[in-house]
Amino acid sequence: MVEGTSVESPLSVEVRSEVMVLTMTRPSRRNAVNLDMLRAFEAAFDEAKEKSIRVILLTGVAPSFSAGADLAGVKEDEFQDALHGVLTSFVDPKFVTVAYVNGHALGAGAQLVAACDVRVATPTATIGIPAARLGLVVNHWTIERLVREFSWPVARNMLLTAATYDAESLHRIGSIHRLGTFEDALEWASEIAALAPLTQFGHKLALESSAGEPTIDALVIAARKRALDSNDVTEGRAAFAEKRKPKFTGS
Repeated sequence: MVEGTSVESPLSVEVRSEVMVLTMTRPSRRNAVNLDMLRAFEAAFDEAKEKSIRVILLTGVAPSFSAGADLAGVKEDEFQDALHGVLTSFVDPKFVTVAYVNGHALGAGAQLVAACDVRVATPTATIGIPAARLGLVVNHWTIERLVREFSWPVARNMLLTAATYDAESLHRIGSIHRLGTFEDALEWASEIAALAPLTQFGHKLALESSAGEPTIDALVIAARKRALDSNDVTEGRAAFAEKRKPKFTGS
């Protein structure tokens, strides 16, 4: 954990030479991503550009990385637009982005992990998209990213059955690049920052260009809206708050 992290802000920002450490700091909410945190991410990326930061290292206050999205008091569309903006900032070729996953990374937390270029994790950290337990449909960009970064079989299992994976399992297939501590992740981030910046920029630009933007199918958009407006979403959120199994009806 980064020394001096304050729990009063949703995001701690610390610059260590050419590495910027971003720590999600909402431990009482298991670092759930809210709109204030997303705005803080936006400001941090602006600062990183101003200071010519080479590597951004993302983590969360232990024992969670991020338990998902906190939509309290905001409109779903407003939150999703802001989240998408932050996710695409992590793929900006100006930086190499490293995730240090030190606990549960679920929903929006898993999206942040997938958006990063490389990943370090504790062996018991868990990653998953529990949208099917809540009646939600994640955006098309996230689905494409999960397929590329975690493989078709893992993405299908996460999205269709709400399965979670421990970091050790994902390390075996290459989706988690290293297992270790925060200090290990910080050391690797520093090593990455010492590599040739123009090479990294060119390679990351090519990698992201090769991946391309997903073709946003009208049927997918309609399916997301139908789910968002459904009774199942209301039931999923109520069941989550009441810590019971949801009773979905498909309506």
